[in-house]
Amino acid sequence: MAGQKVILVGVDGSAEANTAVDWAAARAKLDNSLVHVVCTYALASYSAAALDSGYAALDDEALQQGAQRAVDGAVERLRNQGVEEVTGSTEPGDAAGVLVQMSSEVDMIVVGSRGGGGFADRLLGTVSSALPAHSKCPVVVVPKHTSGSPFWPIERIVVGVDGSEVAHVAFEKAVQEAILWDAKLDAVAAVPMATGAGMLAWLPATIDRDALYKEMEGELADATAEVVGDRDVKLKQHVIDGAPAQLLTEFSTAVDLVVVGTRGRGGFKGLLLGSTSQTVLSHSTCPVMVVPSERRKEAPSPTHSWERA
Repeated sequence: MAGQKVILVGVDGSAEANTAVDWAAARAKLDNSLVHVVCTYALASYSAAALDSGYAALDDEALQQGAQRAVDGAVERLRNQGVEEVTGSTEPGDAAGVLVQMSSEVDMIVVGSRGGGGFADRLLGTVSSALPAHSKCPVVVVPKHTSGSPFWPIERIVVGVDGSEVAHVAFEKAVQEAILWDAKLDAVAAVPMATGAGMLAWLPATIDRDALYKEMEGELADATAEVVGDRDVKLKQHVIDGAPAQLLTEFSTAVDLVVVGTRGRGGFKGLLLGSTSQTVLSHSTCPVMVVPSERRKEAPSPTHSWERA
């Protein structure tokens, strides 16, 4: 199994988790990745649905049994969809903390995201918000399914490019995913609409917009040449007026995957998840992949040895 890629899916027995499982199944079959399913059994994760029903006093054994049922159901679901290699485990602890700890062992993490504002939604929503900020590998957050069409196969991907190192790494990952899915790729650079106290630090107070457009078009072209190279990618470049988060959220209605870095240009030092990534995660209508900056494109994939089943 040396060199085989591993996709980790966090589940909790919910319909949203099942959607994440289905997305992971489609992705795994593209490159024969192993899929490992994990469910934690701390009160802050799996038992949230039970808390909404008034069953707060669940002992550890009952919680673990419930988590195991969630894992078993997800494993069966993956196998029924043709995923060849599937393993699963239950882990004690906070869901986000466990997944972050495991993120250094895998190539990708997939989780579902809930909506609606209920108590369980707030509790489970912490996983899909905290995990991307701290994960050592790309995290795909699959939103609540609101239409009849599935989130796969991926036919079109959009990536935000702002000249930062984080965005550069995200661009590389977006290219890899576009090649794997045989998808079209849109690389988007946002031109702020106005200057002022709230504007990004890198934007001059007084600007020539035509010159700015040309500069950003040149930077995007250079980034594309560096990242794509001679690989065959169906790519379009866009330099558009607007805030990055707003543009990417608008693109999410027309694409199948949004790719962003954890923190872009203008982010405060030490801020783990930038405002653009946070906003896109909250409002995107399609899955969002958040790519950390730690893994450079020249770094080899880790060798995995999974013995959790």
